[in-house]
Amino acid sequence: MPTKTSSAPAWLKTGVLTLCGLIVALQQTLIVPLLPVMPDILGISADDASWLVTATLLMGAVATPIVSRMADMYGKRKMLVLSLAIMTVGSLIAALGGGFVPLVIGRALQGVGAALIPVGISIMRDELPREKVAGGIALMSATIGIGAAMGLPLAGILYEAFGWPSLFWSTALVGTLLMVAIQLLVDESRLRLPGRFDVAGAVILSVALASFLLAVSKGASWGWGSGQVIGLLVLAATSMAVWIPLQLKVAHPMVDLMTSTRPPVLLTNIATFFVGFAMFINGLVTAQELQLPAATGFGQELDTTTAGLAMVPGGLMMLVFAPVSSRLLRRLGGKPTLLIGIGVMAASYVWRVYNADSVLHIVLGNTFVGIGTAISYAALPMLIMAAVPISETASANGVNALVRAVGTAVGSAIVAMVFTSLTIEVGGHAYPSSGALDLTHWLGAGTCLVALAIGLFLPRPAGPEPAGAAAGATAPETIARGTLALGAGRQQRPPAIVTVLHLDGAPVDWSRVDPDGGFSVVLPGPGRYVFIANAQGWSPRAHVLEVTGETADLHLELTGEQTLSGTVARDGRPAGAAVVSLNRATGEHIRSTTADEQGRYALPLPASGPYLVTAIDPQGGSARSRKVVLALQSTTMDLELPAHEPESDRATV
Repeated sequence: MPTKTSSAPAWLKTGVLTLCGLIVALQQTLIVPLLPVMPDILGISADDASWLVTATLLMGAVATPIVSRMADMYGKRKMLVLSLAIMTVGSLIAALGGGFVPLVIGRALQGVGAALIPVGISIMRDELPREKVAGGIALMSATIGIGAAMGLPLAGILYEAFGWPSLFWSTALVGTLLMVAIQLLVDESRLRLPGRFDVAGAVILSVALASFLLAVSKGASWGWGSGQVIGLLVLAATSMAVWIPLQLKVAHPMVDLMTSTRPPVLLTNIATFFVGFAMFINGLVTAQELQLPAATGFGQELDTTTAGLAMVPGGLMMLVFAPVSSRLLRRLGGKPTLLIGIGVMAASYVWRVYNADSVLHIVLGNTFVGIGTAISYAALPMLIMAAVPISETASANGVNALVRAVGTAVGSAIVAMVFTSLTIEVGGHAYPSSGALDLTHWLGAGTCLVALAIGLFLPRPAGPEPAGAAAGATAPETIARGTLALGAGRQQRPPAIVTVLHLDGAPVDWSRVDPDGGFSVVLPGPGRYVFIANAQGWSPRAHVLEVTGETADLHLELTGEQTLSGTVARDGRPAGAAVVSLNRATGEHIRSTTADEQGRYALPLPASGPYLVTAIDPQGGSARSRKVVLALQSTTMDLELPAHEPESDRATV
């Protein structure tokens, strides 16, 4: 059934979604310049004031994968509006509460807005014309740096003119306007990931993330060897030890680990961790260089507002370079663009080591790193969406955003240790030394080089990258759902995948088959497509099917189960009732079967590798083993039992 679509132009949709990303970045950094004065305003300690940042970080990390998964399952626009609503309520609570506890609660609710960026990027893939997707994603990714740079001076201006509650009234107002704009201008995606939401997986993952990030964030103040930090790290490790097996068992996991461990996705996420690490320490070291006292011999002694203004060019350059990133993505693809961005970041950090003697040099260094960050951040979502099923783009981007957040948290903790370990005393106060700043620059360069090395191993897509491959088509996208049946009534389902190609062999989409046999793929529109079903232990099967309309129900079947089969004989005659056992070469037992009256046996084909096949005569007391290296096709192996057990094989007890 056709759905009502918005007639808003692509640039207006892009602008609204980009503003969502911008408000997220702003509300995360607006409070930072006020942390030194919040203890006096609220009557709390400096350590308590840090919760105004920690609460947002923790809630953002927890909410991002959950909201992103729900966006794929229940609707991306719906989750976008819900996230904005929660963020707006948090802003109102913080503005009206007037005390420390309401302020922390409000800041925590604001953290839910972190999911706006990955969900917004996924909506761009669904709604924008194909040629506009790369530019939209580059612009959305750049909001992280733009908002962070603008938040510092803007906070000072609002605070001095209207008081600290104005920081939250402003985000509440913008959040309300964006909710209205999204309802009017952004279409709800018809793409849905079938299944039931994994509540247990979401709860356990939340415990693991909150425990780990709280330990990392508070490690410096509580002490890395304290009971609180060690206990939180143990809780995080225990939660993950429970969560990972759970995700591999449930039909519709919170995070599809099978997809997340595919090399393109896994390597991109690992690189994202280091890129996020390097990006965040840029702001930390720049703020120190600009605000340290001139008496240190290397500080520029700028006030908070002026220092914030000096950092604005770095954020603005991320905006300026968004079109450049877009062109690089269209011409070169995701991998080369990522490598260029990381390379610019690494070179900029090295340059900064030797050029930090003036405000101009510091601003230039910060700007160069920002340019590299803009290019890198534009490439990361494209790489992720090129490697996952179209119906899982929001959740995959959510995991990528989570990994980036973990990288920034770890980077912040490590830089804090460097700054507190290498100090210089001026006027009775301890400040980070010149060596600490240089070490941080080298740390940024080294982190970028690690990310660069990981990026080199990223496989390059053989065909056009599918992020937005279906976008911009004249016909609406078609959602094809179906089931994959296994012949002979097999109950146990091995891992299976359905891949869809155009008739010319170009990739369209793919889907992992769930334990119930269901799958879902997204097609550019009605037409003829090649559906390839493949499961471990079964011969693949290709179907050319005609798909009509906006939805399709498909039923595929695999009938050719692959086996290890043959006959068991003794003295040239069939050895009926002989037992055939299959073991890995390392000793683990796989399964056994009994030969029929003609001595024939068949075992389901296991994963490829070396095995031992043993024929046993239970009555005659003889046995024989053979080695075999199994591949991905059916194998025949005939076994000959000895006529009688040799004397040398008899054991004496």
